[in-house]
Amino acid sequence: MNAFLNLAVEAAVAAGAAILEVYESGDFDVTVKGDDSPLTRADVASHEVIAAALANTGIPVLSEEGRDMPHAERKHWNRLWIVDPIDGTKEFIKRNGEFTVNIALVEDGLPVLGVIYVPVSRTLYAAEVGQGAWRQTLAPDTPWSQAAATQLPDAPSDRPFTVVASRSHLSPETQAFIDNLRAEHGEVDQVSKGSSLKLCMVAEGAADCYPRFAPTMEWDTAAGQAICMAAGKDVIDQTTGQTMRYNRENLLNAWFLVR
Repeated sequence: MNAFLNLAVEAAVAAGAAILEVYESGDFDVTVKGDDSPLTRADVASHEVIAAALANTGIPVLSEEGRDMPHAERKHWNRLWIVDPIDGTKEFIKRNGEFTVNIALVEDGLPVLGVIYVPVSRTLYAAEVGQGAWRQTLAPDTPWSQAAATQLPDAPSDRPFTVVASRSHLSPETQAFIDNLRAEHGEVDQVSKGSSLKLCMVAEGAADCYPRFAPTMEWDTAAGQAICMAAGKDVIDQTTGQTMRYNRENLLNAWFLVR
């Protein structure tokens, strides 16, 4: 398993470098996909780097940029990679730095390891469920394996109850849930973040929960769920009331709560 985790980290960091080349050039070549979500040449470059890195594992890859894969083909996959080459493409286009590379390994419907890399800040989150989760800040020209690692969670508990929510997709239902938290807890800090950084905040202990009562896809959450689970948190599917599972017939996630 460690070999797979190391490979996923290397792939995410390499993809991040490819993304930054486009990000720093300012030439994004933005197009719109069939679901009205944006696509840039950085998404494509990241996908190609990750797909090449994972190809020799013999494990199939479900990626946002290779999503047209019927369930009849996928349903027999007991183990698969779930990849989002850029989670937060809208944040990428806004140039606010809140976008990530997400890579997860899923076995029998549950994430068992996850990597999230933030190219702009060079922040790396990685985890193996049952073994723990950590965060690193990578220095330029220094291998990630030599960077100091912080075990998660690590945030102080002497703070107000904190909820993190989407920067670009805050639904009325999510806001109503947050308003109810205020009635329950009194003072509640509400933080807005883009991409899978919201799951990372819960894993770190910087936020108590992340309600998402708006559409997401499996590749948006699989890596973050692995990191949260490895840090002692959970991602609850609001339809089943159980830990969210993956490689479903419908790749659209139900509403969920991370806590």
